[in-house]
Amino acid sequence: MIKRVTGLAGKLTVGIVLFGMLLGTASSIIGYREFTSVLEQQYNDSAYEIAETARDYLNPDMFEAYLKSGKTDKEYDRILKMLDELVVSTNITLIYVASVGSDYRTLTYLYDSMHPDSGFDRYPFGYTAKDVNEKFVNNVKNIMTKGERATEYLYSYSKESGAHTTAAIPVYDSKDKIVAMLCVEKNMTRLENARIVYVQHVLIGTFVSVVLFLLGYSIFLRRDMIAPILEVTKEAKRFADFNTPSDTLRSIRKKDEIGVLARAVSKMETDIVAYVENLTAVTAEKERIGAELSVATQIQADMLPRIFPAFPERPEIDIYATMNPAKEVGGDFYDFFMVDSRHLAIVMADVSGKGVPAALFMVIGKTLIKDHTKPGSKLGDVFTEVNNLLCESNSGGLFITAFEGVLDLVTGEFCFVNAGHEMPFISKAGGAYEPYKLRPGFVLAGMEDMQYKAGSMMLEPGDKVFQYTDGVTEATDLDNQLYGMGRLEDILGRNAKLPPTELLAVVKADLDKFVGEAPQFDDITMLCLEYRQAMEEGKGDK
Repeated sequence: MIKRVTGLAGKLTVGIVLFGMLLGTASSIIGYREFTSVLEQQYNDSAYEIAETARDYLNPDMFEAYLKSGKTDKEYDRILKMLDELVVSTNITLIYVASVGSDYRTLTYLYDSMHPDSGFDRYPFGYTAKDVNEKFVNNVKNIMTKGERATEYLYSYSKESGAHTTAAIPVYDSKDKIVAMLCVEKNMTRLENARIVYVQHVLIGTFVSVVLFLLGYSIFLRRDMIAPILEVTKEAKRFADFNTPSDTLRSIRKKDEIGVLARAVSKMETDIVAYVENLTAVTAEKERIGAELSVATQIQADMLPRIFPAFPERPEIDIYATMNPAKEVGGDFYDFFMVDSRHLAIVMADVSGKGVPAALFMVIGKTLIKDHTKPGSKLGDVFTEVNNLLCESNSGGLFITAFEGVLDLVTGEFCFVNAGHEMPFISKAGGAYEPYKLRPGFVLAGMEDMQYKAGSMMLEPGDKVFQYTDGVTEATDLDNQLYGMGRLEDILGRNAKLPPTELLAVVKADLDKFVGEAPQFDDITMLCLEYRQAMEEGKGDK
């Protein structure tokens, strides 16, 4: 039973039953009100007709004499008899004529005719009492002062007489003066019974209509809606359990929404199976590529000097470098190596593009630069030769921005060449880092036969050189704000006395704080060289 109610068929059936009950209730209430209103109007109109008839029996000019003398005559008795007969013939409860006091609440009865079956006793002539219901005072006042009928039904109910309506009209004497009020009280028991019967008939009719509708509708619901939906549900559950398509739903050829749903589920099964097969193949391929990229990442990392301190036997220098690729493999690279016993070379470069193509081009560029940096070589000639070699095998249109410097550990002369790369920062004797403005040459692999010129500066013991790629200054936060040269110069200046290892860690931490949750779009590479002391000339020469 619970399953039926919680299922679609049960919910639809309960909904229809509730709708039928609400419809029946609304119809009953509206019909009851309209039916009652019409019957009350008819009852009241008939009561007024009787009142008009009774008024014609009266002789209002005698009312004052009767009341002053306290005695009646034969004419009074004749009229009272006629009123009694009218009460019986019209089957009403009572007719009474009364003089109304100035408070419009007190009645002095002139005539009082009762139906024998009413159970009431006749008020004697001249009986006075406050019999006007408080809610009808205004109606009585209008009757006695303006000669109007009551503006609303004088409807009341009592346990003794049940429901009844009262018609009240003014009584005029021969001088058109209102001298009394005539009231006809008509029993409404038949109206009450008719109301009950009406409500019973409406409820029975509504119940029978809902039952008959449910019988027909349940057949339609089961055949055209529930059965197909259950079939679709069953097939969807079967597919979820076994992940194999079937032709079961092709038997549902309906053109409505259920038919569309069945065809959509059937197609979805085929598409999901194909998608899973394709996803399996793609996942396997991604895992293979991921494994290869992991190896490539390790190979690239192994190509860069990573053992620090790099030259523990060289008290003249301290050097440290880091590279954080934006992808598994990057296009940035750094390098440092001894050209001979007294010359140290440093390289910082950035390949255009990202990922595997940039990494492969980086390997070529790094190898060529190191191979062509020989003792006594001019750095301008080194970049000129490397540029021509890179241009020969550059079908991908990549290029490299590069900076190379060679430090003479004896004299402190620092020769350098720049191919479109960032300007380095120089700290003199532990002072603040300042950008060393130099004129950059053209990028490597951009155009053949480019001539590169080298420059030089003198470093003293305690001086430092900081070099980096544009991934540092162009690091972006969530608001697309760049880290910039200003922030880099500030963090370097505030930490100028730190050794290279600690300096790079501080810069990286400041970068991470600035970037926040924003993704890294470019490789971040930094190198710092400290010239600690001059090398003794001849030391280390063979």
